[in-house]
Amino acid sequence: MKRSIGARTMVFPTPVLVVGSYDKEGKPNAMTVAWGGICCSQPPCIGISLRKATYTYGNIVERKAFTVNIATESYVKETDYLGIATGKKVDKLAAAGLTPVKSDLVDAPYIKEFPFIFECKLINTVEIGLHTQFIGEILDVKADESILDKEGLPDIEKMKPLAYTPEVRNYYGLGKCVGRSFSIGKILDKKGLQK
Repeated sequence: MKRSIGARTMVFPTPVLVVGSYDKEGKPNAMTVAWGGICCSQPPCIGISLRKATYTYGNIVERKAFTVNIATESYVKETDYLGIATGKKVDKLAAAGLTPVKSDLVDAPYIKEFPFIFECKLINTVEIGLHTQFIGEILDVKADESILDKEGLPDIEKMKPLAYTPEVRNYYGLGKCVGRSFSIGKILDKKGLQK
């Protein structure tokens, strides 16, 4: 039997995303966010949701751009720090020992040490409630050669991205592959009803 635990923000797991931005003076900043993900395939877009009180919120409004850096297991301490410190008071990237790199395509920095980056141009803002969703068109994706497979696509087992459990507040690595999408389910289609 299922027990009601109320309306909660508990989609398990959520990706751990680090958003890069510049402030008005051009100082690079990064903030860890849990509310985000791909929101459109054409044009390719990613959405991130932030509270207005965050330093990054003002930076994105000002610069109309941001990067999304995929956090990895090897940078879990740094990633957590970027989510608990504020760029209003400290240079978080320097304190975490991370290197900001000027994006080629947008007015925002990305993090050199993180192997998978999205460069995004702000195209829409949606006021939801406590959070505002920023929708960025993905202008480019950058990946370190070390995480690419033989077809030139990111290999999740090489990348080792972090996952987060909202409200429980833990970080996790990902497990092994358990099946190929658009394939494993075909064994249940005994009557050939698939499209």
